[in-house]
Amino acid sequence: MMRRRVAIHDAVAEGRLFSRRAMVSLFSVIVLLFVLIANLYHLQINSYSTYKTRSNDNRIRLLPIAPNRGLIYDKNGVLLAENRPVFSLEIVPEEVDNIKQTVTGLAELLPITVEEQEKFLESSRFSRRFKRIPIKARLNEQQVAIFSVNQHRFPGVYIEARPTRYYPYGDVLTHVLGFVAKINRKDLQRIEQSGDLANYKATRDIGKQGIEKYYERFLHGQVGYREVEVNNRGRILRTLSVQEPVAGQDLFLNIDINLQLLAHQALAGSRGAIVVMDARDGAVLAMVSAPSYDPNLFVHGISSREYRELLDSKDRPLINRATQGTYPPASTIKPHLALLGLEEYIVTPTTRIWDPGWYQPQNVNRRFRDWKKWGHGWVDMEHAIGQSCDTYYYELAHKLGVDKISDFMTKFGFGDYSGIDIHEENRGTMPSRGWKRARYNQPWYLGDTISVGIGQGYWTTTPIQLASATTILANRGKHYNPRILKSFQTPTGTLAVPKDEQPPLVLKQESNWQPVIDAMYGVNHKIKGTAFKVFADAWYQSAGKTGTAQVIGIADDAEYDAEKIDERHRDNAMYMGFAPVNEPRIVVAVAVENAGGGSSNAAPIARRLMDYYMNNTSLLPEFKPEL
Repeated sequence: MMRRRVAIHDAVAEGRLFSRRAMVSLFSVIVLLFVLIANLYHLQINSYSTYKTRSNDNRIRLLPIAPNRGLIYDKNGVLLAENRPVFSLEIVPEEVDNIKQTVTGLAELLPITVEEQEKFLESSRFSRRFKRIPIKARLNEQQVAIFSVNQHRFPGVYIEARPTRYYPYGDVLTHVLGFVAKINRKDLQRIEQSGDLANYKATRDIGKQGIEKYYERFLHGQVGYREVEVNNRGRILRTLSVQEPVAGQDLFLNIDINLQLLAHQALAGSRGAIVVMDARDGAVLAMVSAPSYDPNLFVHGISSREYRELLDSKDRPLINRATQGTYPPASTIKPHLALLGLEEYIVTPTTRIWDPGWYQPQNVNRRFRDWKKWGHGWVDMEHAIGQSCDTYYYELAHKLGVDKISDFMTKFGFGDYSGIDIHEENRGTMPSRGWKRARYNQPWYLGDTISVGIGQGYWTTTPIQLASATTILANRGKHYNPRILKSFQTPTGTLAVPKDEQPPLVLKQESNWQPVIDAMYGVNHKIKGTAFKVFADAWYQSAGKTGTAQVIGIADDAEYDAEKIDERHRDNAMYMGFAPVNEPRIVVAVAVENAGGGSSNAAPIARRLMDYYMNNTSLLPEFKPEL
């Protein structure tokens, strides 16, 4: 049997192999070491600032601080909208040994409902234990006092006070001021689009209507920040610095709260609107819409039941009738039409027509009735305005035509926004041939023109439009947009809002203003004027025009009997006027729904408002009216 040969190891070859492997390993270690060093250099030298910032972000946070909302005052400095502290009961879970027992004890002490208890317990499960969680909101002073006496029994339970909007005059100023309420998704979208989202980081409420919404940018203020150090669980360890928020600007309105209260009282129990303006600059001194509602309901979150009651009410309290309510202007626009008749040389101040109690155009079978069924006899412009003769204006409108009427009345602002500084406004309707064709796809008829001649038919206006148009008439063409804001407070002082003056209405003959205004003076101060009984003993000179607007049509052969008609189908009472006649300072427009005649129901309201204004602001000598 052959013996197996033993292999002899090649020590030299193995040594070389080991050397090569050692060199490769050493090279790899060196390369990896250089990579590590390069990476450390990149992290600690090149990227030092970046990672330091990230590290600070993990331990330093900016907490936004909500600014105090600006206050709102009337023209005399009376506070109309303020910020009041609202107290809430809050619990820090980690400071309470037995949460359920604590909640039960609080419920025995304060009126905390089962729903509020369950809501708190649910919130505590998903909130961090060191953060305060509210259990009872809107505590009154008595409840705060009761808890304060017993607070030693409830460790970890605190009273927190936060400023919340409050309107001391309630429903008196709702449609002027509007209100603030919780920011919703639609508000957030609008804020984000405007680029103001960062400024609302700590804000809960926002202006929803009226002045609160229109001047939200000034009232809100500038958000502040608190720089704090936190741990990895988000607990605040200490405050590093504070940037105080900038409070919103305080607003001063043209509203006179005493005049506003008087107007509100005058419409108590009625549906309608009143607008009082300063003829010299368009300042809105009072603006009332009735019925109204308490805006404080919305500040803390109105219940579904309460909101549904407001929404479903037949009286529509949510509508601002002063700017959104549309009414046929009725006879209140007869002075404007008379002015157009003078401008177009259709009539002169002495032109007379015979009024038998009706008007019947040639080749037309229908008769258009005057409110005075036996007629006014021979009537000129002064008597047509003073006694509100319909027949005179039927004929005048027929001769003018709707195109001229529409073009001229738009110069007074009818059928357009008034320019008032709130968003809630209706344009009303100034009808024309094109308007009717676009709206109803129907031609314009002669009867439509005749109805427009007495402020009826398709013509509708808002009280703010009527007041603005009256201001233009009183000022002989000067035009100021209505303005609620008077001034606002800035860090350097009070800044007045300039007059919003528009291009004037220039007539072909400036002398045409006077006979119309003289006739309006006769409405109030001459014995046959429709408002004479109301203004007979007034010590100041005034001018005006009453109106009675039909809500439903009455057949030619039927008699109007308010007692037999549904209350909401009765005539609207209208009035517009100004005082004094020669140097107008106050303009009043009144609309009272379904109240009847304007001379007996709207004019007395205007007289009360004018009396207050003239007695408190006028130094004119006593005036005896000419009978």
